[in-house]
Amino acid sequence: MKDRTIIGITSGDINGIGPEIVLRTFADERMYDKFIPVLYANVQVFKYYKNLLNLTDKPFYKIIKSTEECEPNKLNLKICYESEITITPGQASEQAGAFAFSSLKTAIDDLKNNRIDVLCTSPIDKQTIKNSEFNYNGQTGYIANQFNCKKYSMMLVSDVLRVGLVTEHVPLKDVSEILTKELIIEKIQVLNNCLKEDFGIAIPKIAVLGLNPHTGDNGEIGKEEIEIINPSINEARNKGIEVWGTYSADGFFGNNQFAKFDAVLAMYHDQGLIPFKYISFEEGVNFTAGLPIIRTSPDHGTAYSLAGKGIADISSFTSALYFAEKIYIQRIENKQMKENHLEYSKLKNEKFSIGVPNIPRRGS
Repeated sequence: MKDRTIIGITSGDINGIGPEIVLRTFADERMYDKFIPVLYANVQVFKYYKNLLNLTDKPFYKIIKSTEECEPNKLNLKICYESEITITPGQASEQAGAFAFSSLKTAIDDLKNNRIDVLCTSPIDKQTIKNSEFNYNGQTGYIANQFNCKKYSMMLVSDVLRVGLVTEHVPLKDVSEILTKELIIEKIQVLNNCLKEDFGIAIPKIAVLGLNPHTGDNGEIGKEEIEIINPSINEARNKGIEVWGTYSADGFFGNNQFAKFDAVLAMYHDQGLIPFKYISFEEGVNFTAGLPIIRTSPDHGTAYSLAGKGIADISSFTSALYFAEKIYIQRIENKQMKENHLEYSKLKNEKFSIGVPNIPRRGS
């Protein structure tokens, strides 16, 4: 096992907060104790934000053509976009979208070819990034398709809460039509396998939320629980999965019932992400469960209103880096255990922690 993880980092939307949270994070030399970072960007954008953030006295980067040229204690800059670009913090632009896609595509190519160990994606603008190759409602679907993965789940992770989603970036009016027994069982299985393989939990306990208020009140205000969700839970339980529900989301989070479970499966985006971000917004991580590779991202968007001001909180991005490294090590341990026929993982008896050291993460 290498002493440091080579972590690929995309630029995201360069008019959002992505580039500045990357630079502010790796201006702290302590970050290099764990990581060899590779940022997919270009010199113009890098220098623009380096000057904007008054980091001109920190010669902490190196331009590379290949990850073989990486320097351990530098932010390695791999060029992914050669053209001149107009940088306008806080404003969406098609050129910024093209840059974001180029960064993502180049990073994925390196990940496919084992030139980097893990991937951390910066926030994108879902409108400006769209093109003939990227017709998705987010990076998750694109990345899953690039690795021919059909069964995956968007998951939000912190030290106190894990939430998986059945549906992701879809209109609320369409959620009921999308829900099927097959889809819910698939997401339960993805979540269960992820908790075992990536979190080292021998027998995960999963809670499933209902769709309707009061989980439908026995069909009075919705029948999805009776006809779809509860039968899915029963079938998953028959497969040997410790899954429970359905729970009404308001009472479930209001009474801290989530603390009794290893993860929660929500039916739609806001049902899971509103309580998650209320509880863990500053340190939450977006993780794609079920992929053969490791991909994380901060749990926030481009935050155009904060872009270029140097005030965006870097905590979630820092957590995303440390969490990617933690899962990378866990997967190596899994492989070693299978090869050596060991019966348990060290993490099974530990309280879960993303592993971010106690260092300042708010300031510049």
